[in-house]
Amino acid sequence: MENSIIKSQAYGKDRVRVVRVVRHADGWQEIADYWVCCLLSGEQFETSYTKGDNKLVVATDSQKNTVYYLAKTLPAEKVMVPEVFASEVASFMVKKYAHVTTCHVKVTTKPWERMKFDNKGHAHSFYREGKETRWTEAYATKTNPPSAEQFTVKVNSGFYDLEVLKTTNSSFVNFWRDELTTLPDMPDRLLSTKVLCQWTFVSTDLDTLQQQPFDAIFAGAKRNTLDAFANDPRAWVHASVQSTLYIMADRILNDFAAVDDVYYALPNIHYFPFDLSKFGLKNTQTDAEVYMPIADPSGYITATISRPSKGKF
Repeated sequence: MENSIIKSQAYGKDRVRVVRVVRHADGWQEIADYWVCCLLSGEQFETSYTKGDNKLVVATDSQKNTVYYLAKTLPAEKVMVPEVFASEVASFMVKKYAHVTTCHVKVTTKPWERMKFDNKGHAHSFYREGKETRWTEAYATKTNPPSAEQFTVKVNSGFYDLEVLKTTNSSFVNFWRDELTTLPDMPDRLLSTKVLCQWTFVSTDLDTLQQQPFDAIFAGAKRNTLDAFANDPRAWVHASVQSTLYIMADRILNDFAAVDDVYYALPNIHYFPFDLSKFGLKNTQTDAEVYMPIADPSGYITATISRPSKGKF
């Protein structure tokens, strides 16, 4: 056991719940509601694992306190956008502690929607619908540790649990067939999936990174996902999940030059026509109107799409 080596390590505080309220002089108020995970890593932490030496261990409780401290002391605009807040916490940690090489901060949020009455937003009342979850994670890594003069920041952002379904304009045909194949061609079918979408930014300049329109990119990624799924004619002609995924990601890359790459995971939630032939009823292919959802097993399609040469900002 004493001869074993540590291949990787990180530790910190998870599920730190923090809410920031911004109160404007005119009575208008805003809210951000986050779950934060903060993890520290560096070679000098290895002795805490191998020797029980805690001298350099920044307590996870201190990391929790740092999240609340920064949520209070940072300007509101650096807290209300999850990508900016995550990058602030991560960069704060690597700059403050010489022995920290990398800080990984993940922020998850299910936004509160502003209540509307007579088509006007209420100044301080909100509600939360069951919808997709937005998340981001920032990695601040020193270029030449222990010096904090230079470090890179990588930000992954995205959403998950965006559940979509369409009742036509999806197919799966002309696939590989052999003695183990039982699935027939499906020239038209219900298509449903629960979307996980992630996009990446990389920069060596924190200020430049934080100037990116993160909220607009999130809204655009969701819009492109939904529009490609429902309306893009390319997804009708080549209507497999794989081709639909590629079209979604390609549209995001075309719309947002700051995004380096886009990753999707699309479980194919199957809806099969129920066999009613035993009752003398047709319910297959073009006659299908009654379906049986199948939760497990499901198809699972993933890909990371990038430009031939990565975007710079």
